[in-house]
Amino acid sequence: MPSPVSSIRNLGPATETAFAKAGIHSAEEIQDMGADEAYRRWLAAGQPPHFIGYYCLVMGLQGRGWNDCQGDEKKALRKRFDAIKASVKGTKEKGRSDLEAALQFFGVIEKI
Repeated sequence: MPSPVSSIRNLGPATETAFAKAGIHSAEEIQDMGADEAYRRWLAAGQPPHFIGYYCLVMGLQGRGWNDCQGDEKKALRKRFDAIKASVKGTKEKGRSDLEAALQFFGVIEKI
């Protein structure tokens, strides 16, 4: 039986719902395709981009806490995030700070 997306560390029910909208329904699917492809599909499905959400996913797939991402590793992930975002036509942030976008990612605040 497949594991829920929310079984990946750092991800919760709101993230699971958003990935379902992108056609991704299990942790195994995300693990098989990797963070970058999963996030590209997230964006292609119309979900908003936010860097903190992206690196939470990357860290979670490594079994690490979201706040473990720092320094050069975080800078490298920002470049990957920007490249993924640029590769999906029509993707743009809607004037939210990274903190607000992360809170939206986890379902704490509503989408704008």
